[in-house]
Amino acid sequence: MPTRPSGTEHHSSLLRFATAGSVDDGKSTLVGRMLHDSKSLLADQLEAVERASQARGQETPDLALLTDGLRAEREQGITIDVAYRYFTTGNRSFILADTPGHVQYTRNMVTGASTAELVIILVDARQGVVEQTRRHAAVAALLRVPHVVLAVNKMDLVGHAETVFAGIADDFIAYARGLGVPEVTAIPVSALNGDNVVGPSASMDWYGGPTVLEHLETVQVSSEPVGAPARLPVQYVIRPQTAQDPDYRGYAGMIASGSLHVGQEVTTLPSGRTSVISAIDLLGQPVRTARAPQSVTVLLADDVDMSRGDLLAPSDQAPTPSQEIEATVCHLADRPLVPGQRVLLKHTTRTVQAIVKELVSRVTLDPLSQHGSPERLTANDIGRVRIRTATPLAVDPYAVSRRTGSFLLIDPADGTTLTAGMTGDSFVTGAPWETGA
Repeated sequence: MPTRPSGTEHHSSLLRFATAGSVDDGKSTLVGRMLHDSKSLLADQLEAVERASQARGQETPDLALLTDGLRAEREQGITIDVAYRYFTTGNRSFILADTPGHVQYTRNMVTGASTAELVIILVDARQGVVEQTRRHAAVAALLRVPHVVLAVNKMDLVGHAETVFAGIADDFIAYARGLGVPEVTAIPVSALNGDNVVGPSASMDWYGGPTVLEHLETVQVSSEPVGAPARLPVQYVIRPQTAQDPDYRGYAGMIASGSLHVGQEVTTLPSGRTSVISAIDLLGQPVRTARAPQSVTVLLADDVDMSRGDLLAPSDQAPTPSQEIEATVCHLADRPLVPGQRVLLKHTTRTVQAIVKELVSRVTLDPLSQHGSPERLTANDIGRVRIRTATPLAVDPYAVSRRTGSFLLIDPADGTTLTAGMTGDSFVTGAPWETGA
């Protein structure tokens, strides 16, 4: 068993994480317990939950109501939409996306986990790993979420048995590793009673690892793989043309990955022009080096024609612009995606016209299989597509950069977001595909 953190480690940073799990596994209760026990609630929030719980005939506060904010959610006792919560402890700030557990809301989990650096997947200790558990593990693998926590909940209902926890953990870890999930941390919890959520459990002294909050506070996170190449999507060209700065031309944006430094040779894409970084401004002050996710203004030694949507990259690590994109997508809209459909493709700060050339396959996550050449992708479907864009795009594989390897397909008629896409291979390692019917 892992040992509990000493408490001396301090990782002052922001962690984006998401929760997922089957219906009634206790996601909302876990989040509510975490907020309550870490004293991250305002007094009026707790009072509102107490009043709502009493109105439903409950003697104790139903902490799940802290995240199930929609009326339909409260009436049905389920999570429907992604609920975002922001809270801070002494060691770290958090942005939490509490995502639905129903199969028909898979697209909501994709939305919530797309920017997450960690995902907590809950399992009911009485049920073990079920179909929806495997589906959520597969989505986490597709989205390249770096860290996965398996929270085996409701341990109080199985007598806090170590053997039950160990069996579920082994089952899940074996499946996740087959998908290429790089790291799984398994924690036995009782969200209802608070065991191993914020404080350690007196009922499970056989477990010596961190509580859920301890792990969240101490896990080392990075939004991109180590050594990811630098990418700066240009958001705005700054030309004040004042008496003090008559020739100032700066290219502003948020660094998507990697780092840039003064003196570095860079290439502008898709034009392919090269230059050298002559200066970098950060918060109005000159700096020698800047890194993701800082927002900066870069000045070049040469007068290069760049505009919003262009990409700045180190010349020795520049991607090759292409009009052909193959990607894994999750369809988000109620209207289907079909071959030959004309769409807008939004990639970083650039939006271009495109056409869906081919639906290569539709993915079934349990069992993991591909079904070739579907007629359409409907809401919540995950599939492989080929797209041709009207102009070249400098797209990275999603495994290299989650920001420059992702895109959205948009309906040009009304601006509706249709599909979220991830370029390159579907999974981190060769997933055990089977040929579907």
